[in-house]
Amino acid sequence: MPLPNREEPLGNPAHSLPRRPPVSPLSEVRPTYLLSRWLFLRLLGLVYLIAFVSLAVQITGLVGEHGILPARDFLDRARATYGGAAYRLFPTLCWLGAGDGALRLLAWGGAVLALLLIAGVAQAPVLLLLWALYLSLSVVGQVFLWFQWDALLLETGLVAILYAPARWLPSLEREPEPSRAMHWLVLWLLFRLMFLSGITKLASGDPTWRTLTALDYHFWTQPLPPWTAWYAQQLPPWMHRAMTLGMFVIELGAPWLIFAPPRFARLRLTAFVLLVLGQLGIAVTGNYGFFNLLSLTLCVPLLDDAVLRRAIPLRLAAGAPEPRWKRVGVTVFVPVVALLTALAFVREIAATLPGGGSLDHALLRAVAPLRSINGYGLFRVMTTERPEIVIEGSRDGVSWKEYEFRWKPGALTRRPRFSQPHMPRLDWQMWFAALNPQGARSWLAPLTRHLLAGTPEVLALLGENPFPAHAPRYLRLAYYRYRFSTPAERARSGDWWEREFSGYLTGALSLPGTPPLPDSAARRPLGSP
Repeated sequence: MPLPNREEPLGNPAHSLPRRPPVSPLSEVRPTYLLSRWLFLRLLGLVYLIAFVSLAVQITGLVGEHGILPARDFLDRARATYGGAAYRLFPTLCWLGAGDGALRLLAWGGAVLALLLIAGVAQAPVLLLLWALYLSLSVVGQVFLWFQWDALLLETGLVAILYAPARWLPSLEREPEPSRAMHWLVLWLLFRLMFLSGITKLASGDPTWRTLTALDYHFWTQPLPPWTAWYAQQLPPWMHRAMTLGMFVIELGAPWLIFAPPRFARLRLTAFVLLVLGQLGIAVTGNYGFFNLLSLTLCVPLLDDAVLRRAIPLRLAAGAPEPRWKRVGVTVFVPVVALLTALAFVREIAATLPGGGSLDHALLRAVAPLRSINGYGLFRVMTTERPEIVIEGSRDGVSWKEYEFRWKPGALTRRPRFSQPHMPRLDWQMWFAALNPQGARSWLAPLTRHLLAGTPEVLALLGENPFPAHAPRYLRLAYYRYRFSTPAERARSGDWWEREFSGYLTGALSLPGTPPLPDSAARRPLGSP
């Protein structure tokens, strides 16, 4: 038996306690992300809820049985064109049914599932169902669901499936510790979203970004400017340039701080603050549906539990490890997705360069139908003017009335409104149509036919109907150039907008059997607006 040290008393309690093993510096600073994941998944559930509800109130007018681009007709054409390959190229549950009832079931069903995700019930399987439902609607939504935030929601939802805990009932005490690999995959998505948004602006060669003059145009040429954009437009040019420079600092610099080691937690916190400020700046001067909320949600994994506990009074401890099937799934999923997203990252930059070709890859083509491996970059080329299509209707061909949309510019005196987080998809498409009328013929022609027929589902997508008693007999598409009024002009007239007539995109359009107007020589076929 070893003798005690003579310099220590025999009753020293240190002799009866085991020595603590040395703690490595890395383990002392290793952060946890239980609470971070808890908040991330519930915010993602909120985004899904907004996206599905927003779509549910529009879906029948857009792609329903009596909608602008009926989903059933789209699937029939796909099957006739591609045969059996159509089921792989257009993965959607709507192959089982694409009528109004099926579309509403998918949209409202997604909203119910989103509530379960927020409640923490069976989050992994619920996320899988949410992803499948949103993919199904995105496929049959055609041009109306081709927005970048639709793709971003699908990609975020796919990654979140294996990031979420594999348990059926929620707990406010213990959860399995998040996979470190999946946590980094979420941060990699955030990096790609933000960095690509900045680098593609420079890679495009657009002179307004390189000379920092883009914000001289952005506030009034963006798709659906709210009233705050009018005031932002009145700021002095030097402030627009400073804001543009700040945007580049945020989009090109802050994303690199995401990869700071845990011991430099303040760098990650700095990245969080900068990225959040950037998104809030966009949100208060624009209408981008659920995009800003989804981007803010992706910033949450930058915060570890030590930071979030200061704001959220919830104490989660690590419980039992994840089941073996999930650990195997993560092991396979992470390297495959990392490779695919790296290829998409390079492809996006290369395709944006002036004269750059497509670096399409067989692997990217194989997963393209899933719409969940994407490149990003909003407004890489700034629009410097604002054309608008104004739809005019008439019962007699003499007196014409304008159709008003709820959100897009129309009447000069109407105050621009906020629509977010709702995504008014037809209003957005009207902005694209004004920039390229010929490219929008596939849905503009059906839209005019439905207005002439007075289809209720389509009329519900617009504002107040100027022909409540009887549908118009004639329609024409007028073309205008809009701009924000100056403070002096607004003080004189009260108008938020000024516009200049550019001409007509069409003559008088009508349904078959309608008597022609006296100037029938100017009348054009309905299918060629």
